[in-house]
Amino acid sequence: DIDECKKLKDGRPEVCVNSDQICLNTPGVSIGLSVLMVGVGIWLYIFIKKYRKTKRREKFFKRNGGLLLQQQLDSREGYVEKAVVFSSKELEKATESFSVNRVLGHGGQGTVFKGMLADGRIVAVKKSKLVDQDKVEEFINEVSILSLINHRNIVNILGCCLETEVPLLVYEYIPNGNLFQLLHEEDDHTLITWELRLRIAIDTAGALSYLHSAAASPIYHRDVKSSNILLDENYRAKVSDFGTSRSIRVDQTHLTTAVIGTTGYVDPEYFQSCQFTEKSDVYSFGVVLVELMTGEKPFAFQRFGENRTLVTYFNLALKENRLYDIIDARIRNDCKLRQVMLIANLAKRCLNLNGKKRPSMREVWSQLESSRHGDLQTEVEVLSSDDDDD
Repeated sequence: DIDECKKLKDGRPEVCVNSDQICLNTPGVSIGLSVLMVGVGIWLYIFIKKYRKTKRREKFFKRNGGLLLQQQLDSREGYVEKAVVFSSKELEKATESFSVNRVLGHGGQGTVFKGMLADGRIVAVKKSKLVDQDKVEEFINEVSILSLINHRNIVNILGCCLETEVPLLVYEYIPNGNLFQLLHEEDDHTLITWELRLRIAIDTAGALSYLHSAAASPIYHRDVKSSNILLDENYRAKVSDFGTSRSIRVDQTHLTTAVIGTTGYVDPEYFQSCQFTEKSDVYSFGVVLVELMTGEKPFAFQRFGENRTLVTYFNLALKENRLYDIIDARIRNDCKLRQVMLIANLAKRCLNLNGKKRPSMREVWSQLESSRHGDLQTEVEVLSSDDDDD
């Protein structure tokens, strides 16, 4: 308390009375209150923003089937899970907020980004396109099934993130691009030997055979093509992109769906009937075999003044006994002609318009393996099967 009378300089001291009133510094108090209110406002803004973000993530997690996925993973006893449910924060950090500089490629199902996890692992993060809510259960089922697949020629799925508007899938990173790029965009021809092409064909056939017959439930890939065959550091094949894949019951023989796939690779029988079978994957693989032999793209192209698909061009060349003419010039002097002829006849069987006359992927894989090692019995089987088809 201040003695007002002692401080009095003017006026009449004899009538001055010292009071008990406490004087406040009004400007100082106002500034302090203002700072406090601003601080509280900022805190509330951050709190509400964080709360809304958390609720938004929870909403997306539920909408994208997170609870269903967790239920399926928890129901498995005796399995060691490979799949991890990542947070959106982890994957944003890994991909620098999905920077365009991190884009590895664009596909029919979404965009793939290169990322690095906190533990230093390099991964490929696939950002899907908008998911139809009717397909959420199937999507989660596929993630669940693929998390159990363990095959050296199938890309490993490491996990997913369901906290974002569209689901994110995390795969192992494969460094050497895909087969389409190797065949049609690679300048170093020494890389594209016939031996390498045959090994890639064997790897891919083995993976598809596993999906069709050795997995817990048969899986149809439904988009077999050269750009979905990735190549690791040793140029071993890894089948990828299971966005349109479907698992089926063991007693189920086909899927009735709207026609999907990539032009040039789609089974004509499936195109007409809308019924996809394991032999539809076989047809698509047959196109890949022809692509490996000829070095040509499977889409419609002009050759000798006529527009034809690669399959039509290939079948005509076989009919006219001109196989040597259509072999990729980069391997013509490197390959064993007898071996190429065996593969050509096997491809012809895969491309039979009648799906029932096509071999299974297990047969295809077995015959490719044997032809690589010069099995004479396989030569007889392939050639005699070709005669039967005619």
